[in-house]
Amino acid sequence: MEPGSRGAAPGGVSVSAVLPAGGSGERLGGATPKQFCAVQGRPLVSYAVRAMERISWISDIIVVVSPENIETMKTIIEKYGHKRVTVVEGGITRHRSIFNGLKVFADNEFSSHLLQKPEVVIIHDAVRPFVEEDTVSKVVMAAKEHGAAGATRPLVSTVIASAADGCLDHSLERARYRASEMPQAFLFDIIYEAYQQCTDYDLDYGTECLHLALKYCKTNAKLVEGTTDLWKVTYKRDLYAAESIIKEKLSQQVCVITSGKETLAQVGFLLPESLKSQIKVEAISKSLSKNDSRLQNIISGQCCNFVCVNDKRCAIQETQELVDMLEKSNIPLLCPVVLILVHLDTSESNSFSIGMEDLTTIKKFARETKRKNILVYGLLIQYK
Repeated sequence: MEPGSRGAAPGGVSVSAVLPAGGSGERLGGATPKQFCAVQGRPLVSYAVRAMERISWISDIIVVVSPENIETMKTIIEKYGHKRVTVVEGGITRHRSIFNGLKVFADNEFSSHLLQKPEVVIIHDAVRPFVEEDTVSKVVMAAKEHGAAGATRPLVSTVIASAADGCLDHSLERARYRASEMPQAFLFDIIYEAYQQCTDYDLDYGTECLHLALKYCKTNAKLVEGTTDLWKVTYKRDLYAAESIIKEKLSQQVCVITSGKETLAQVGFLLPESLKSQIKVEAISKSLSKNDSRLQNIISGQCCNFVCVNDKRCAIQETQELVDMLEKSNIPLLCPVVLILVHLDTSESNSFSIGMEDLTTIKKFARETKRKNILVYGLLIQYK
């Protein structure tokens, strides 16, 4: 299912997401809040939004930012083509920002245009860009059953407490405790009631949403085992780690494009089937079109590898359309895009149908696109 389309949520419930993105990034250092720091040329918050956006059954995505960053966030949404996203002004603390994000579904005084209230709401940090749909689905299903749920991970280090004199007081048994991660999910009425009841102290100094549900609504959250990629970008070194992970993910996905012709469609089916056990594959069986919304969504998701299968003598014009789409998408091409042109020769002749003139044209095209950080390769196959 293509990103942006609506599918059925786990358990058939309606689901929305709130992403607090109002932090100042003090621990990161520097003038730019970490959620707006560029990773591979794209703001970190955009990756987190995209992770939610690619899950078709999430109806609305609420991004909560500080007042001075509202226009910045709106510019990011427009530049990267994010859909189903509403920007909300945050509060002075994390809990106050999340509360504001929830209010757009329930408080007429806060928002003149209320969004449809979901049965389950996801809360996820804007600086955790690598969450997968499977994890989100498990947390949502657990929240539907238990009222609240959150991803956790084993503690890496032992937690100790110090006495007033700065000496060791006691340590916790690491096997009994877990690190609370994101995403978390709640029945909307439970978490909204908890925020309505909590004190100013909770709003100003608290950080754990699951605790609010327990304290004010007597809801024991179900803890769901999370994956290793749920970590939060906190320090500058985390930005470098995030960049490395993103590069690895980009190298493990490819888009295969073929026309609707029977022979090509067959190859277009067999190629993804042979690749999908090794990398993530998107297959499009149609002629390239500038109005192809599915292809545009794949590009906006930063797919950097394309295989174009054709049976024309020289398919430069169609390939140029793809290059034009990549350029007009405004997605920074800091990581080289790999474009493989597969010419399928289905003629009865025993000789190849591409001549020197066509090869010269392809080489020239490849030299021009290389200057744009797009690497073009050609493959000629005789298909009988």
